[in-house]
Amino acid sequence: MEAIIRVDALAQQLGFEVLEQGKESICFKSSEIGRPGLQFTGYYAHFDPRRVQLIGNAEMNYLYSLSHDELLERMSRFMGMDIPCVVCARGSMPPAEMLTCAKEHQVPVFRSFLSTDQAGHAICNYVARRLSRHILTHGVLMDVFGVGLLLRGESGMGKSEIALEMIRAGQRLVADDVVEVSRIGDSLIGRAPEQIRYFMEVRGIGIVDVRYLFGVGAVLPEKEIDLVVDMQYYEPQQKYLRTSGDEMRTVEILGVQLPNTVIPVSPGRNVAVVLEVVARNFRLKRLGYDPGAQFDPSALLGAYD
Repeated sequence: MEAIIRVDALAQQLGFEVLEQGKESICFKSSEIGRPGLQFTGYYAHFDPRRVQLIGNAEMNYLYSLSHDELLERMSRFMGMDIPCVVCARGSMPPAEMLTCAKEHQVPVFRSFLSTDQAGHAICNYVARRLSRHILTHGVLMDVFGVGLLLRGESGMGKSEIALEMIRAGQRLVADDVVEVSRIGDSLIGRAPEQIRYFMEVRGIGIVDVRYLFGVGAVLPEKEIDLVVDMQYYEPQQKYLRTSGDEMRTVEILGVQLPNTVIPVSPGRNVAVVLEVVARNFRLKRLGYDPGAQFDPSALLGAYD
């Protein structure tokens, strides 16, 4: 699997400065980071050229200790290994010989003012997400009391209006209508496609910007999906979950099994409040408390005797 990312886009999204443009785009094949200290001394056994090469203070000081001819010889070999790009951490400016060889071999060189560890984490996370398996799915993703709740249902059921009601009550919007879901390890991360991030379509009103209407505290750029809720029009013959002691079903997305529940929708039902209770109850269960296990159904029968 590989991901092709424009040099200017990567610099903008990670806050890097472009020192050498190199190619217009970078082809990433690995999210791992290389620290090329040994390679600068000439040792290339076990070197993985697919990795982003991150240069910290120690490596940079070593380069400045070399003569002009040594630098040219070693940088020419290093840049000729078909590496994706080079990132210089801590705001360090690399020797001119490095930039000359990078330009010759069309290798992008960036400068980051983050610490070496911080720059490494930022690159790893960014590239891992771009390399991850991902899909687009129809629905609304909300952060409800810390629970990543993916709300699904037929078009026209009022998912956006329900989301607005929850936002007004203090919950946070991640994505409306289209959710981009990526698998990172055994977790699913949801976000809105960049073009529609923080926007909602409300029938009768049009497009609204939640970030400006309710403030930046009402939105999140991404959220791990913990629970999938499917909205269905209420059918009297349908059996719905009545006691939380019943087994909650699951749904598979990108090979990950997620808890799933069905919420019937009928006129006059306050679904926004129901979903907030669903999220609270889900958190209680994760903490080890199941109210359904404490409830005795026979008590209801005794009440009618």
